[in-house]
Amino acid sequence: MSGPRGPSRLQRPTIEALVEGVLAGDRAALGRAITVVESQREADQARAGELLSRLRSGAGAGSGSTLRVGITGVPGVGKSTFIETLGRRLTAAGTRVAVLAVDPSSTRTGGSILGDKTRMQELARDPLAFVRPTPTRGSLGGVARRTREVMQLCEAAGYEVVLVETVGVGQSETVVAGMVDFFLVLMLAGAGDELQGIKRGILELADMVAVNKADGDNLRAAQRARVDYATALHLMPQKSAHWRVPVRICSGLEGEGVGELWAEIEAYREALEAAGEWARDRAQQRVAAMWRAVEWGLMAAFHSHPGVRGRSGELEDRVRAGSLGPDDAARALLASFRDRGGPG
Repeated sequence: MSGPRGPSRLQRPTIEALVEGVLAGDRAALGRAITVVESQREADQARAGELLSRLRSGAGAGSGSTLRVGITGVPGVGKSTFIETLGRRLTAAGTRVAVLAVDPSSTRTGGSILGDKTRMQELARDPLAFVRPTPTRGSLGGVARRTREVMQLCEAAGYEVVLVETVGVGQSETVVAGMVDFFLVLMLAGAGDELQGIKRGILELADMVAVNKADGDNLRAAQRARVDYATALHLMPQKSAHWRVPVRICSGLEGEGVGELWAEIEAYREALEAAGEWARDRAQQRVAAMWRAVEWGLMAAFHSHPGVRGRSGELEDRVRAGSLGPDDAARALLASFRDRGGPG
């Protein structure tokens, strides 16, 4: 017979306790709340829905008070170093900052590297900062399935700025651009492909482009790249009549240009609020989130449908063997999904 088990490890915090802790700005409670929201367990998803609803009614989460900034760029561009430098500058001024470092996940195991908390060691120890690595689990757009809800939790906890670092996967970064207020694209210079490497889709989404690592021997190359990017952006349509996308140079390592870059972000907010575009964009974010939730819900219902489960293995084998085309197999699975009675 086993002895009594410790209740502290087995008892999950109640919704009331999580709401109280998040609203009080307790980082441990915020971490536990995020764990519930990110959980894929059906029971936790029900709890997550109640938690978010309670926080929205209790603190106005999602009201627009928090500035949400998406930061993207190819691997090696120095996103984590830049974010730590920017975050420490903001906390030094008394601003509470949350960093959601979206981590690449293994498509086979769902595991993630979760290295950003170790790379941002000083910021993670700052009492005014909250750093949370979160796995993508294969989500498109370089952003985790529940990133928007996690941003709402951070806002309810009193964080004034939320920085979302994405994995930098190219044009599918449109997902994160659609859920933040400001989209910053970090670029590199000196790679020999400044113009060839410009992805039109991602630059069209940018609210600012910054050439990072503009220090030492790389400074002149960064200055040249700045001119190239500015020329390319000049040929693209403007996102807003009230904002011309600036191109800046900075050094996340040395901190040069980071303060000026943040001043541009604040100027952007002022310009769009004055024009009425800020509230309109936030409203559109909520509508887009609704449709993403519909898509995810439909996919979950599709994969759990007994008719789909009953035929998917067989159809995959036939497609793999070349005896059935992918489109034909897809139509068969969709027909099974429409048959609510399940496999016959």
